[in-house]
Amino acid sequence: MAAGDDARARIQRFLVTGDNRLKQGVAPEKVRESYEQALAVAREAGLEDAVRPLVEVRLADLDKASGV
Repeated sequence: MAAGDDARARIQRFLVTGDNRLKQGVAPEKVRESYEQALAVAREAGLEDAVRPLVEVRLADLDKASGV
């Protein structure tokens, strides 16, 4: 698997983990951590511009759900 493919798979895994944690009612800090990890991997792989909007939407939804 190419490095870019590996990064994309890791990003997807972190996003899905965050989504699942949110649905399961896990602590908002853990959900946020998953999304931020996805963004960190994207940054390292040079994919931040493509991933940041996805993460921002999820974080905004998380903030609404947790009353922030």
